[in-house]
Amino acid sequence: MTALSPLLIELGTEELPVKALPGLAQSLFDGVLAALEKRGVTVERGDAKPLYSPRRLAVLLPGVASEQPEQTSEVLGPYLNIALDADGSPTKALQGFAAKAGVEWTQLQKTSDAKGERFVHRATTPGARTLDLLQAVLDEAMAGMPIPKPMRWGAHAYGFARPLHWLVVLLGDEVANVETLGIRAGRETRGHRFHHHGDVVVAQPLDYVETLRATKVLVDPHERRARIIDEVETAARALDGNARIDADNLAQVNCLNEWPVAVTCAFERDFLQVPQEALVETMQANQKFFPVLDDSGRLTEHFIGIANIESKDASEIRKGYERVIRPRFADAKFFFDEDLKQGLASMGEGLKTVTYQAKLGSVADKVPRVAALAEAIAPQVGVDAALARRAAELAKNDLQSRMVNEFPELQGIAGRYYAQRAGEPSEVSLAIDEAYQPRFAGDDIALSGVGKVLAIAERLDTLAGGFAAGLKPTGNKDPFALRRNALGLARTIIESGFDIDLKALLAMANESLTAKNVQADAGELYDFILDRLRGYYTDKGVPTSHFNAVAELKPTSLYDFDRRIDAIGLFAQLPEAVALAAANKRIGNILKKVEGQIPNIEDHTLLSEPAELALAEAVEAVYGETGHALSHGDYADVLVHLARLRPQVDAFFDNVMVNVDDAAIRNNRLALLKRLADRLGSVAAIEHLSV
Repeated sequence: MTALSPLLIELGTEELPVKALPGLAQSLFDGVLAALEKRGVTVERGDAKPLYSPRRLAVLLPGVASEQPEQTSEVLGPYLNIALDADGSPTKALQGFAAKAGVEWTQLQKTSDAKGERFVHRATTPGARTLDLLQAVLDEAMAGMPIPKPMRWGAHAYGFARPLHWLVVLLGDEVANVETLGIRAGRETRGHRFHHHGDVVVAQPLDYVETLRATKVLVDPHERRARIIDEVETAARALDGNARIDADNLAQVNCLNEWPVAVTCAFERDFLQVPQEALVETMQANQKFFPVLDDSGRLTEHFIGIANIESKDASEIRKGYERVIRPRFADAKFFFDEDLKQGLASMGEGLKTVTYQAKLGSVADKVPRVAALAEAIAPQVGVDAALARRAAELAKNDLQSRMVNEFPELQGIAGRYYAQRAGEPSEVSLAIDEAYQPRFAGDDIALSGVGKVLAIAERLDTLAGGFAAGLKPTGNKDPFALRRNALGLARTIIESGFDIDLKALLAMANESLTAKNVQADAGELYDFILDRLRGYYTDKGVPTSHFNAVAELKPTSLYDFDRRIDAIGLFAQLPEAVALAAANKRIGNILKKVEGQIPNIEDHTLLSEPAELALAEAVEAVYGETGHALSHGDYADVLVHLARLRPQVDAFFDNVMVNVDDAAIRNNRLALLKRLADRLGSVAAIEHLSV
């Protein structure tokens, strides 16, 4: 077996784009593996993963074969009737093939296929040394990297994410004869920009991580991330607080530092009068700092920055961090104070000048539509209609605030603060914020009743308006985020347990657009929302067949839809499920072929066969047993009773001919099957469970 040696490839650059860094590292890693695999080079990757820091991308593989296995080739030549003449001598076609292969024609072998016997040239050559293949491996890996905006430097024609300054390519303890972007490979890397000067020699690949760690570079992003978390949490505990570590902020800080060190900072307490979400957003998005919260989750005047250096005078770094954040906080406080002077109610006047959509008018036109929907939905779910209307009337006003103009992500949040300061009921203030929930995939729905109603009303109007204006999503285009709105609407209804008529609400939302002379297709809207639910249930592990079985019935209530999904899941686990699903499918096929109308109720005087008598009696019994449960949505109980019909259904199909010549008997049996099918399909179209 070919010996295995560790492989190290490191590209040393100027500071790489933060958001692109992990993707670039992964692409290089995947590209190197793919290029080696393409050449048949054995790789034992173990737990290898992309390594990177702001100034480097690296691939470290613990075991790579020193050479390829033997390379075999097979080139097909002409068929015998073309290759040999009548005397058995080689034709020009065969001689040319042999010459191209570099052998005498007599050394060629023969093979056969469907068209007959033909000549073939087979050859075996020793595998190339992996060291000799690494130039092509690196070229292919780099060619496949997603460089967002290639930079050019000097007079070179080539470009990369950032200028390349050094290159390390080692297989075992040997340096590969490799060059890229004008840099020839060596074994010299570089340590921390400030803590280490001069080149750093890597003796062999497995020394790489530890060698860099000694120069205060953590090249493993997982180790670096863990250090950041530990540094931040330790600093926060020293302040008797809890660090707010946002995943996206952490990821970016991880790509900005090679040797992260926490620096504890503070700002003036007066700034805490500003909505904490604005301060947190400023700290995280603009400065990549970590806010510190108290035990109740309230923002404190402390925050933690991460420096890429162990400073001899951390106070200077602290002053710098505090200095850069102060002007932004001062701006936020000014915006907030000015907005409070104006008041939330008066902000609404400006909505008349804000176009919502050309065919749908201004945001001010949208507000009364949403208010009417909220007022209509509220009593159906036990919510105060007046509060729901008031929340809807104020919900968009903060779009005209200075705060939201500066921090668009604070829509609703700012409105909540302004409503509280204006003395609005707490239910109204909270709903203005919760109307935007869920804001993103995986986010919670609104928690309060008024908030849920407003979230539903807002999305109903957005969906109806979007479809009416011809903005139905196509491909990747969804300018009004209608897909997200449809899923948010469905989730809010289902997860709130609101048993409301969605089709009626869509019709109401559509009707409210009459003044704009536009209309949506309510049926198309309903189907669009169901299509969003398909992915929702897939994520919850619901089989597609279960979803399709319920979707075929198109329940008017999405909460009812959800209960049916749960019931069909339980039914599918019963041993009788598959057989009954198949029987229902068979019944459906029989009934589809019937010409004319089938009687609704069978005539018991025409029942003669024991099996049909038994089935008729069982169907009559199950109607009595399931009527109450079906009307009260106890679908699991309905399906359990239906499962008990299997023996009678099986016996019927084994012993009774449906399409007999006697029309009266035939129609009577069809009526029995129709009645059975109606109850079997009362919860879901169970035939979808049939394999």
